[in-house]
Amino acid sequence: MSDHLRETRIDGERVYDGQVVKLEVDRVRLPDGRESVREVVRHPGAVMVVPLTDDGRVVMVRQHRYCTGEALLELPAGTLEPGEEPLACAQRELVEETGYQARDWRHLASFYTTPGFTDELIHCYLASGITLGERAGGDEDELIELAMLPLSSAQTLARRGEIRDAKTMVGLLLTKVDEGR
Repeated sequence: MSDHLRETRIDGERVYDGQVVKLEVDRVRLPDGRESVREVVRHPGAVMVVPLTDDGRVVMVRQHRYCTGEALLELPAGTLEPGEEPLACAQRELVEETGYQARDWRHLASFYTTPGFTDELIHCYLASGITLGERAGGDEDELIELAMLPLSSAQTLARRGEIRDAKTMVGLLLTKVDEGR
């Protein structure tokens, strides 16, 4: 890291301790010696899966997102459990949300969702050789519809702004880049 850009924590407090996220308000020292305040949403991290069929279709989920007031078309994703490895979480989430299992897994990238206010890191996996089984478990308050689209169609929807979930857009872009290597 570039030390000349580093901000250091002086003190802070946790002002909210929820089931998924925590909110901390920290006082920091800037590189030039001044002080400032940072509001940070702490998140345990998450995974996202790009599940591809042998004939080039991607399995997606549509679910209502309360925060946006919309039903969004997304790639399967979920939050890491304490101590859970990202690949194990990706495998679990794929089965829970879609009922599919994958023969082959490849890590595409890990990225921060919104580093201006959260430390959430998403690990993106490409899952191929998928076969349909049964949905297992999942969150009882999640109502999910499955959608199967040709990968190129999903990428077109993202380019047109019809897919508006950022992590899904990143996953589709990473898959497009991965195809070209």
